[in-house]
Amino acid sequence: MRIGTRKTILLGIGAAMVITTAGCSGGLLSSGSSDATSSGPVKLGMVVPLSGSSAPTGAYMKNGAQLAVDEINKAGGVLKGRKLELMVEDEACDAQQAVASANKVVSAGVVVSVGGYCSGATLPTLPIFQKANVPMIIPAANSQELVKQGLANVFLINGTGKQQSTTALAFMKKSGFATVALVDDNTSYSKDITTETQAQIEKDGSVKVLLNTSVTAGESDYSAVVGAIMAKNPALVYWTGYYQEGGLIINQLKKAGFTGKIMVADGSVDPSLAKIAGAGAEGVFATMTQTPDTIKGAEKWIANYKAKFNSDPGPYSTQAYDAVRVAAKAIEDAGSTKGADIIKALEAINGFSMFSGPLKFTPEHTLTSGGFVILVIKDGKFILNSVQP
Repeated sequence: MRIGTRKTILLGIGAAMVITTAGCSGGLLSSGSSDATSSGPVKLGMVVPLSGSSAPTGAYMKNGAQLAVDEINKAGGVLKGRKLELMVEDEACDAQQAVASANKVVSAGVVVSVGGYCSGATLPTLPIFQKANVPMIIPAANSQELVKQGLANVFLINGTGKQQSTTALAFMKKSGFATVALVDDNTSYSKDITTETQAQIEKDGSVKVLLNTSVTAGESDYSAVVGAIMAKNPALVYWTGYYQEGGLIINQLKKAGFTGKIMVADGSVDPSLAKIAGAGAEGVFATMTQTPDTIKGAEKWIANYKAKFNSDPGPYSTQAYDAVRVAAKAIEDAGSTKGADIIKALEAINGFSMFSGPLKFTPEHTLTSGGFVILVIKDGKFILNSVQP
């Protein structure tokens, strides 16, 4: 790889990294020109949870995005030398807080949004960014409701709930799970996955849904849903909410004597799940786009992250990193910081290399392939499962 030339400026992340070095740019700083009347930093906005129970994930995302910003700036920036500047604001996985933060970053003049973790908090920000004509490259939130809005400025670089459900069903069939209980937390993200999973199961006919129920997030006693699951005795429980409640439900299920298997969706893939669930976490499956330590060839990237932030990268750090890189590429390809120009450039991307693979958006601005795999908890850590759908 030709590292250090202006044409491949965003490729300079480390020759040992097969995935990341292959794709930071195919000439990001060689095409187009900046807006004639613009100068100074190019601002990117990131609205992620910095407080509340999902704050650890928000920190991973913030760090991943900042790592990309720093590397791009060190390599020369965008649009003939302009530096990227990342503005991070708190969404707290709360709709009202997210709206306030989205308005704040828009007022500050960001030209692309690279945030979005909780779908329920991201959804109400869509009209704000749309009205300001700010493209949204969403690295984590993946409810189908985000796609159903049909907004030209919204792009998802995480697999959708529908794609996650497809992977979940394929794994159930391959593993021989004849029955399942679907449990969500009634948020847009979680409900989207259970609804889509049940629809796909009913259409396929190979698995039977014995229970589809919701719990209230934030509680500590889930004995009611545990009792309902025990009464149905499914071969598999699929929890589609976040890790705080997921850990408690797993713990309480195991203490109640549940002997079936448990699987969680991507919102529960966090080291804290195993800590909350205790010994019951061992052997729990997960549908997830790959985390840094399960990505082949990411060792150098992980080392760079740890050197900069003195901590291990966690879930969605790589997606946030890629969101910044995709934003930089689109700005360069557009030769502009105008929203309409960046949107056209995003739609034209074909083959840009990300951790999840070459990027080409569908007409709905989603990934052509969701990239979901099956993880399993072993010795308290999520690793790639030996059986993949």
